[in-house]
Amino acid sequence: MVLKLALAGALAFVYRNRDTAQAQPAAPLVAATQEGLARELAPAPIEPSWILSGTPQARAAQHVRSADRCSSVCMWDCTAGTFRWFFGEDETVVILDGEVFVTAEDGMQRMLRSGDIAYFRGGTWATWRIDRYVRKIAFIRQPLWQPIALFYRLRNRLRSVPKPASFDT
Repeated sequence: MVLKLALAGALAFVYRNRDTAQAQPAAPLVAATQEGLARELAPAPIEPSWILSGTPQARAAQHVRSADRCSSVCMWDCTAGTFRWFFGEDETVVILDGEVFVTAEDGMQRMLRSGDIAYFRGGTWATWRIDRYVRKIAFIRQPLWQPIALFYRLRNRLRSVPKPASFDT
């Protein structure tokens, strides 16, 4: 266990301090309007075996991807239909327009409407029923490799421990 933590710490240190001279610097701000992203939407077909009813037509446009390629922000929309969806990565969505009735793997059901926010854990399935149309912004994040995630949780826990008061004379 200690060896795994040490290895995870060393990997995180090396990754953080790697030579970035060859890497393109990330823009400090990337902004777009809903209308601008909507104009960039391109067909993003749903896997045919996932479709349960109707003929849902999905489109997507990537707004930005982080320099480490571990997170991205996309706009996605879809017409009426019912389908299963696999979330390969953690995804937080904000519904911009329309509504969708979602049933999670555990049977939890929820109607998401314009302005609603939802989180889908990576590695899970959900059934989406769209009666007319839905448009969302998706914040997608790849989960950390388990040893590195453990290292960060431990580091954060240690940082939250209050420091003893010093007695200066």
